Amino acid sequence: MPDANDQLAGPEEAPQPTALFEAAIVASMAVAVLALFLFAKLGSEVLEGDTQHFDQVVRDWVHGYASAGMTRVMHAISLLGYEILLVEVVIAFMVFAKLRWKRAALWLAIAMIGSVLLDLALKYAYHRVRPAAFFGSPARYYSFPSGHALSSLCFYGVMAGLLSARTKSVWLRVVIWVIAAALVVAIGISRIYLGVHYPSDVLAGYLAATVWVGTVIVLDHVRKVRKNSRQIAS
Repeated sequence: MPDANDQLAGPEEAPQPTALFEAAIVASMAVAVLALFLFAKLGSEVLEGDTQHFDQVVRDWVHGYASAGMTRVMHAISLLGYEILLVEVVIAFMVFAKLRWKRAALWLAIAMIGSVLLDLALKYAYHRVRPAAFFGSPARYYSFPSGHALSSLCFYGVMAGLLSARTKSVWLRVVIWVIAAALVVAIGISRIYLGVHYPSDVLAGYLAATVWVGTVIVLDHVRKVRKNSRQIAS
């Protein structure tokens, strides 16, 4: 049986500035800009009430699959987007500290702190009232964007990136990303199923998270470029 360390890519260090890495940075910037444009457009339509028909059609369609068993499953999945996610964040920091992955811990801290601040700022900026919940008690805070969708994409997406970057096996990288994507999508669906968010809230959460993570990736790259330039000049 292969040792767990054999699956790790090596010491904790910044990626080397290869052509592929530079292309990934450009792609991250492009995705972030596109997500920002789509979020702004979606937010404008929400304020004007243009998403009401879309939201209602999707809510009714998802609610059509409701059952007692499905509701229990969706409640459990929803916890992965906030309550259990908080525990996962703490565990991740403990593991990173044990492995001395300082860079990974910093990345995760920036992603999660930013996601919380962004969620609060956008919620109070848009003041969208929550829909009538299908199951459970209504949430206390505003609806747009979905904090569960935003935080889950930031956490599971960043974790997938950190782990896959430190993994040698291509297949293991694929498994990591598939699991992360499945969790993020399932959490968003659970919020719609439970009726505590409109579908447009969930889409907005995903877009806001994409903007934030993409921006952090680009700024981190700019920081490394400037640091390398200073070292060369000296």
